[in-house]
Amino acid sequence: MPQENFNDLVAFVAVAREESFTRAAVKLGVSQSALSQTVRSLEERLGIRLLTRTTRRVSPTPAGERLLQTAGPRFEEIQAELSALSEMRDKPAGTIRITAGEHAAISVLAPALDKFLPENPDVNVEITVDYGLTDIVAERYDAGVRLGEQVAKDMIAVRIGPPMRMAVVGAPSYFRLNPWPEKPQDLTVHNCIQIRMPTYGNIFAWEFEKDGYELKVRVDGQLVFNNMAMRRDAALRGLGLAYMPEDQVQDLIDDGKLVRVLEDWCEPFPGYHLYYPNRRHASPAFALVLEALRFRG
Repeated sequence: MPQENFNDLVAFVAVAREESFTRAAVKLGVSQSALSQTVRSLEERLGIRLLTRTTRRVSPTPAGERLLQTAGPRFEEIQAELSALSEMRDKPAGTIRITAGEHAAISVLAPALDKFLPENPDVNVEITVDYGLTDIVAERYDAGVRLGEQVAKDMIAVRIGPPMRMAVVGAPSYFRLNPWPEKPQDLTVHNCIQIRMPTYGNIFAWEFEKDGYELKVRVDGQLVFNNMAMRRDAALRGLGLAYMPEDQVQDLIDDGKLVRVLEDWCEPFPGYHLYYPNRRHASPAFALVLEALRFRG
């Protein structure tokens, strides 16, 4: 195939992987109509249909799937080698894509990048906040951030944060009307601000540990959030008890705006790790970001 037609293949691979002309057009920075015409021209040139189009989705035909499996990895190898060439530059450059949960992004990534980015103006960092256990290879991320116990065995993991503790907190106004829980099981009679996370599917069970004994409590309450800030704000307004990362409520506890309970049941556990697949040619930009995030405490 003539070299000038490689752009057609790039367009096809993007659409087949995204299963959407709209998403692929955004990814490639072109209009949807232009992308559709490019793929149609490729199909006409080859004399075979590569994509099945419906109003709901786009999927590769058997011929398209074969082309995707053949061409897709080749373009990835070319891109990896092009990225490796940046080692010849005086300054590393490029975009590093990271997926992380809300708390990790706020408490670990943001503080590290405050210092890193001004010192490395040619390096861009894209952070996607996602509570699910994202497949970083399939979604084409450079790395992900998760708690150490959630990192897949086939990934390289680097510790980037200190040990963590959770805290059960409520406003003084809440405790003027409700008794303090003495043990985790007492939470079943309290109005607890619940957590729904894609990682677990259903309502998240609050986890406790004391002297090696682990316990999960399925709480109940009027409010359910998948957002950390809203749980904290609801607790401040006296609407229930919240289960929060300690660092996100410690100042409020110190100021007397929140009251902590069951502290002896909230033991430290391994903190956040950056995880990524083994690569022969990690870009210099990625190596710099990795070192900037590495925990040295």
